[in-house]
Amino acid sequence: MTHQETLKKMNSMLADTLMETLDITFTEVGDDYLTATMPVNSRVHQPMGLLHGGATVALAETVASSAAHFLLDDRSKEVRGIEITANHLKSKRDGMVTATAKPIHIGKTTQLWEVRVTDEQGNLISLCKMTCIILSKS
Repeated sequence: MTHQETLKKMNSMLADTLMETLDITFTEVGDDYLTATMPVNSRVHQPMGLLHGGATVALAETVASSAAHFLLDDRSKEVRGIEITANHLKSKRDGMVTATAKPIHIGKTTQLWEVRVTDEQGNLISLCKMTCIILSKS
């Protein structure tokens, strides 16, 4: 499957999910990364009119867990997020944020991902790390 076909398939799975609600779109995939965007508007604001940290974490978890799933060769296995941390470094009121997940560790039973959330100018908005566990499908 080409990278474009992979993106199309991944985006088609977002209907009727939190990702559709937040308007998250997968935009780029490579051999060792996955990227998605999310618009920053009133739907993802906290009461002060800034990007809500929870929306940022939802974006980061979406990209990391989807990247982990994408790397699985064994379709008898599935991915679950078991821990995520986030450092919010810069606020944002509007525009677009981009999250890029890259692996730190890919093991047989766990994966550790770094997700960098940036604005249109490349400024780091949040830095997240997510641990995924690989389970057998039941």
